[in-house]
Formats: sequence, structure tokens, C-alpha cells
Amino acid sequence: MDYLPIFCKLENRACLLVGGGEVAERKARLLLEAGAKITVNAKAFNEQFKCWFTQKQLELVSGEFNPTLLQGKWLVIAATDNDEINQKISEEAEQRHLFCNVVDSPKSASFIMPSIIDRSPIIVAVSSAGRAPVLARLLREKLEAILPYHLGQLANYAGYLRKKVKATYKTITERRRFWEKLFAHDRLAQSLANNDSEQVDRLTQLLFDEPVADRGEVVLVGAGPGDPGLLTLKGLQQIQQADIIVYDRLVSDGVMNLTRRDAERVFVGKRAGFHCVPQEQINQMLLEQAKKGKRVVRLKGGDPFIFGRGGEELETLYNARIPFSVVPGITAASGCSAYSGIPLTHRDYAYSVRLVTSHLKDGSNLDWQSLAADKQTLVFYMGLSQAENIQKQLILHGMEVNTPAAIIEEGTTTKQNVISGSLRELSDMALHARSPSIIIIGPVVALRQKLNWFSYD
Repeated sequence: MDYLPIFCKLENRACLLVGGGEVAERKARLLLEAGAKITVNAKAFNEQFKCWFTQKQLELVSGEFNPTLLQGKWLVIAATDNDEINQKISEEAEQRHLFCNVVDSPKSASFIMPSIIDRSPIIVAVSSAGRAPVLARLLREKLEAILPYHLGQLANYAGYLRKKVKATYKTITERRRFWEKLFAHDRLAQSLANNDSEQVDRLTQLLFDEPVADRGEVVLVGAGPGDPGLLTLKGLQQIQQADIIVYDRLVSDGVMNLTRRDAERVFVGKRAGFHCVPQEQINQMLLEQAKKGKRVVRLKGGDPFIFGRGGEELETLYNARIPFSVVPGITAASGCSAYSGIPLTHRDYAYSVRLVTSHLKDGSNLDWQSLAADKQTLVFYMGLSQAENIQKQLILHGMEVNTPAAIIEEGTTTKQNVISGSLRELSDMALHARSPSIIIIGPVVALRQKLNWFSYD
């Protein structure tokens, strides 16, 4: 190793920071967060340093660097814009056996500042030994996305429970299983974040009351419309904690590549008119796996509560008293419209938006009169096979035949294709479209000519 990674306890310990500009300010923030007693030396200080001084959070020493300032210090940071001064500070610190960080000059430093992910008391540090700081920052950003925001509160709570867990479970295996379940308990973490002590106590007691091996649960996760970058942070966390992932055809390969590598995958793909696995069988599969103690993620394209039958699956779990939770996703209407340059609402064109499923046994069940009203946007899910009937009914109930319309194929992905036209052309447009697609009808579709940012036809 080029450097030994260590974590320094600096609370109430004297540290010297030389420099009064923006770079020094960033270092000062880290030292303040660590509880250090900071002396800052510079010829001039920016407004933030003056503010901290007024608030008595640090001491300011104006003027040239003087080696006597190193006396009694635990560590030093040289953050001036003068390389010669920084080098002098490093040499003086070395003579006194003090660790010194020199900004932008790792070769002159006895310690370096890593990229930090702070979930106190959980701290993760990433370093490239000064060779590739941008890469270290990118890695930190990836870790930030993986680690739950409330992880620190969960860690503190675990410390509070340690004695009880040790007294309750006699074997290491049982304790490990309990901690795995607790740390993966999203609702408990959220309750801790909300300071909901009553809910925290209830959920904790449930963890202790049930046999460790039987604590399965199901998380319903919306995978978004296709682009893996649109998967939510919480959704990413859930699919990387799953024992088994039950997914459908609308979940993109990019999203599946983000799942936990050793998780079991079960494909239950379906499309309009064809069901690889019947819905009732999917319901029972989720139930059976949860009863085995598995952490099951039901991964659905778009949002599971927007024409995704998520409610039906959760009813089965509720009736069987299986714990469940839901992570919403960006629905196809929102994602595909945004990636097509079609705003769903606009003050000049549409006052409301209607999400409609065309996959009905009898299309006449729809309220076509209200759907044909002015100043709104219609989004039809699973509408390709019903395009001719949609066109016919909307025109029959008064919608102008020249109303702009669009069919968006494989929206938000690199394969996205948008077929634009008018209501009178909708049935012909559908003949040349492929599934999965959504149909958008309304005056806002015309704005695509100006707002199309994702692809240019």
C-alpha cells in the first residue's frame, strides 16, 4: 500500500490550517465536522472564515506562516496558493513529527485527504493515492448511491441493541442473521429517520418475536421506463439486497445488470395478450418465497401502481400476513414523454393529464366523452392493438382529427423511436410501431419540434 488508511480522532485536538481561501475552507469544514480545535493562519481570510471566527468555531491568526504555530498541534494542513510556502510548512511539520497534508501535492504530504462518504458513525474513505482524484470522486459518487441515507442512524440503533441481541440469540449464526435482517429493514430505517419511536419499537419487537429463519418479506420496486439511470436510489438499494428477484419483460437489461450478482432471478415476463406466467401464479410465487425467509424483490417496469397490478400482488401478501413495502418508480408516461420532448402539461395547451389503459376486455368501458375534452393530454398504455378504436372513439366524441399524436417505442432507451402525426393518422401509425409503446394525444405533442433533446429524427 502507498498509504495506510486510518481514521483520526480529532475531537478537541488542536490542528493548524494554513490558507484562507476556498480550498482551505473545504478542509476547514471537514476538520469542524470532526470536532477539531482549529487555528487558521493566512494573510487574508474569506467571508466564511470570518463568520466561523465570529461564531467562535475557530481561531484566526493573520500574517505570514510562522513555525511556532506548529507547537502543540496534532496535524497540519497546508492549503495556500503558494507552492513554496506549502513546501516549507511540510518540511517544518516533518521535523516535528507532525502529519501534514499538502493540497494538490501528495508527494510533499505525509497524509492525504480521501474522498469521504459520511453516514456517521459509518464512514467510507476512497483514495487513489493522489494519482487519479477524479476517479476517486466518481467511485465515491457510486458508493453514495448504494449506501442508504439513513445508514448512520441504523448503525447507532444497532449499538443500542447489541446487548439485547447477544442475550436473545446464543449462536453467532443467529446473531448474524438478525443483524442482516435489521440492516436491510427499510421501514425501520425510515422510522428512525422520522424519529417515530413508537413505530421503531413496534418494528423492532416484531424482529425479535418472529423466528429468525422465517422473516421473509417482499419489496415491490418500480424499475422505471427503461433507462437504468432513471432507477431511484432506494430502488437500487433494494435490488442489491434481494435474495430473489422476480421481474417482467419491461425491466431493461441495464437495470438487471445493477442487481445483486448472486441473487436468484425469476422471469415472469408478460405482454398484452400473452402471459408467460399467470398473475395468480406470480402472487403465489412471491408468497411462497417470502415464507421460506427470502428477501424478495418484485421488479416491475415503470411504476408498480400504474397499471402494474402491484395492488393485486400486495393484497395476496397482506392476506397471508407477509411483510411488504413499495418503492415507486418513474412511470412510462413521465419518462417517455420527457425523453421525447413532450411535456404532459403546459399552461397554454393542457391543464390536466389522463393516464389510460387500453388493455380492457371491452373498450367501451372508457368514458370517451370526457377523454375527448379540450385542454388535456391523454396517455394510453398498452394501446397499439386498440389504436384504431381509440382513434374512432375520440373522433366520434368530438376530438379534432388534427389533434397531434405520438407513439413512443422503447422510450428512454437507446432504441427509442417516436412516430409523430395526428389523430386521423393514429391507426396507420400503430401499424408501423412495435411494443412496448405508449400513445400520447394532445396539443402538447406539437411542442416536440422545439423540445426534443434526447434524439433528433
